[in-house]
Amino acid sequence: MRIGFVFTNYNNSRFTGDAVRSIFLNEQGKESVIVIVDNKSEEKEIELLREIKRDYPGINLILNSENIGYFKGLNTGIKYIRDKFKNIDKIVVGNNDLIFPVDFIRNVCEINDTFESYPVISPDLITLDGIHQNPHVISEISKFREFIYDIYHSSFLMAQFITLLARKTKKITDRKDEEQHNIAQTIYQGYGACYILGPLFFKYFDQLWAPSFLMGEEFFLSKQLERINMKVYYEPVIKVYHQEHASVKNVPKKKMWEFSREAHKIYRKYVKSWI
Repeated sequence: MRIGFVFTNYNNSRFTGDAVRSIFLNEQGKESVIVIVDNKSEEKEIELLREIKRDYPGINLILNSENIGYFKGLNTGIKYIRDKFKNIDKIVVGNNDLIFPVDFIRNVCEINDTFESYPVISPDLITLDGIHQNPHVISEISKFREFIYDIYHSSFLMAQFITLLARKTKKITDRKDEEQHNIAQTIYQGYGACYILGPLFFKYFDQLWAPSFLMGEEFFLSKQLERINMKVYYEPVIKVYHQEHASVKNVPKKKMWEFSREAHKIYRKYVKSWI
């Protein structure tokens, strides 16, 4: 079974190289279709992508003339695979700061029955220091946390304060959903850095719903699946290692907050505030 991979890249091509190398270490890695979508990186970063392509023949490189954002960038790669490789019905999409273990493709193949019931699989996403980032949200967001979201997005200064407060009170205020990382289950939201889109997804959709430039992807995907009365499935057998925040480390914090604020405005159209 051939599997597709789509990553977005923006001024951090070294991490794309790490991801590609890890795929090729899989027994079936050379049979995979890999698409790298660059969102208008600097020339030196694009040249590094060209070097990766030379080292790993068969990689498909798409150079966007502008930065179109995360999910929209992924959609460019998804369309490429769907147009060129008709036999591929499972596509791994995500950040480029991922490392795939040597049994990743084999494990995806072994849960084929799961793809018959669920359109999207969310893997056990593990940071390099061993923190599990899934299941991201199992059922729902509390009303109190919704209130905090609104305060966070009210101003950049307030966002900085809440971020600092959250770090200080992490043991008390952090959600406990990720503690269930050993339990396979349906979930409300999977962490946005990596998903596996299966045949059921492509039965109903051609691409990911991408109303924002960046941020909020977890909710937008869950809302998209809600249209067909389906949910994301979390599968701990599928593991992926995440070099956390490497994909956005060069973006200024205020700019990231602005992206989040714009995504939150869209989110509030569908999820009413706590009041």
